[in-house]
Formats: sequence, structure tokens, C-alpha cells
Amino acid sequence: MIVINARFLTQKITGVQRYAIEICKRFPESIKEKRIILVAPKGELINKEKLNFLKIHQFGNFKGHLWEQIDLVNFLKNNNNPILINFGGIGPVYYKNKITYIHDLAFKYYPKNFSYLFQKAYNIFVPISARNALRVITVSNYVKKDIESHFNIKNIEIIYCAKGNHFKNLSLDREKIILAVSSLDPRKNFNRIINAYQQLDSEYKLYFVGAKAKSFSKINITNESINENIIFTGYLSDDDLNELYNRASIFVYASLFEGFGIPPLEAQACGCPCIVSNKTSLPEVYLDSVEYCEPESIESIKNKLEFLIKNKEKREELVKKGYKNIARFSWDTSAKKLISIISLEI
Repeated sequence: MIVINARFLTQKITGVQRYAIEICKRFPESIKEKRIILVAPKGELINKEKLNFLKIHQFGNFKGHLWEQIDLVNFLKNNNNPILINFGGIGPVYYKNKITYIHDLAFKYYPKNFSYLFQKAYNIFVPISARNALRVITVSNYVKKDIESHFNIKNIEIIYCAKGNHFKNLSLDREKIILAVSSLDPRKNFNRIINAYQQLDSEYKLYFVGAKAKSFSKINITNESINENIIFTGYLSDDDLNELYNRASIFVYASLFEGFGIPPLEAQACGCPCIVSNKTSLPEVYLDSVEYCEPESIESIKNKLEFLIKNKEKREELVKKGYKNIARFSWDTSAKKLISIISLEI
């Protein structure tokens, strides 16, 4: 038996949840024959329909982290301690027959951006959980080096993210829209993007897509328009998001810290040129396919926005480079790599 910690099915889709869903969708028959079971807490499963071809078992009385440490562990013990795949979060800290993911160490670099309990729990328990794992998987070489440095762990594999197949060019007319997509986490740097945008002399509108996570501490952004030209859509379905990627003329991702950073890949798949932060893993992922900005500089973000607004040839060049860049990443390839790792452990 292979057990998947399916707590991600209770959460709205951001990068971690999308990663887990896309990989699970690609488990081949050879692995399914080992009896894959997705185990989730009782209650509403937001994204159940995306994986309804796999067996989903809802178990236990708790929610959140307590469910992982008590109910999920009890399920594993009652089923002869099978191998567990933990796609994100902390996971069962002391359970050793597991492969666990660490997507980034943002909680170490930006503790004030998270609730007190969240960052304390992650700082204490993520290293313990990782050291108790058969393998640790992360999503970029940048994060691998970070984990090795902070936790002194060597059994780390890299399995990249990719973009979903539903994100594609719909050949819509481009509108005067600058688009930013992510959770409303302070390290996504929305305040500086707003300040940079407000200094532009332009007819472009600025759209933000994303929902605020419960774990984030207070931020100065709401899901309301600051004015008629700055629009917060809140969370959007994949279909609506795909359409907005296709209507936008420029995508901006001025994040201060990323383990990988999927949204610019989605934008590139939709033919939207990107401005991306030059920090952390992002140059590793995007190479020369984007225009880079210094995310801590409002002036840099403003200048890059201004440059792409005025330079149609550069936008067209970045669209072509974007298509080449997304070809470097594939959920099929990533799933095959995880399957090969699982096969070594079962």
C-alpha cells in the first residue's frame, strides 16, 4: 500500500496543492496496483473531483496539523505502517516510512509574514520531520542548498514543478492589463507592485488574483479595489484564470522569496510576457525568458513595467522565449521521477 497525505484536498489551490494534484493525476497503473490510497480529514474536500479516479478515504476526528499528527498516524499504524507520500506542510513528524516534500524555507526568512503559531511549529517540526524521512524532495536546486545548509540533510532529490495543461493560449485580444497572481502573502510584494504601478503614466489596469491564507499575519491588502484601476479579484477558478492570463498584456511576479514560482510558467503558456524577481530560485527557473526586476526597489519594478508597456518588440520576444522555457518542465517527467524514487523504497 502507498498512502498519500491528502490534506491538500481540503485547501484552495495554490502552488503546493497544484503540485500534489498534478503528480497524483499521473500515477501509472504499475503504481496504482500497489493500492494507492489518498487519506484526508473528514469534511468537505474542495478538489475531490480532480482525483476521483483514485481511492479517497476520509478518516479521523481532528483537522489541520492535529489530524496529521494523530489521525493520520493512527491510520498508518492500523495498516502496517505503509510508505507515506507527504506533498507539503509538516506531515507526521515522527513517522519514518515516508517521503516528504519541503517546497521552501520562507518561514525561516520571513517569520513575521506568518502567524506566530505557524512559524514556531514549522521551525521546530519541519527539521525533525525531514530527518525522520526516507527521502526529502524539493522543487529547485536553490531550495536543496538551503535545506542542506539549515538542516544538515543530504538525502534530498529535486523534482521540478510545471504548468497545468489547461493553461494555454486562447488567441484572445490582449487588453491593457498588468496581471499579478499568487496568494496574498506579504513576501509576494504586492505593496511595492501597487506603488510602482501608481507611478506609471499609463492607461493599463492592474489586476491581482489570489486569496489570503489563514497562516499569514496581517497584510495591508484586501480583496477590494483600491481604485477603479487596481482590481483584486480574489480566488479564481482555473478557467477564469486562464482567460485572464490570455487577456493580460504583461504579467508581473516581483516576489521576494520563492522555492520555484509556478504562476509565470502559467502566464508564459498563455503567451503573456513576464517581469519576474531576480531573487532566490527564480533565475534558475526562468533563465533568459523574462525581464528581471529588483523586487525591493519600487523604481526597478516601475521601470520594467514602463519598458514593456512601451516596447512591443520586447514583449513579442519574451512570448517566444516563454514558450521555449515552459518546454523545460513537464508534470509527466516530474511524476516519473517521483515514481522511480517510490519504487526504490517499496
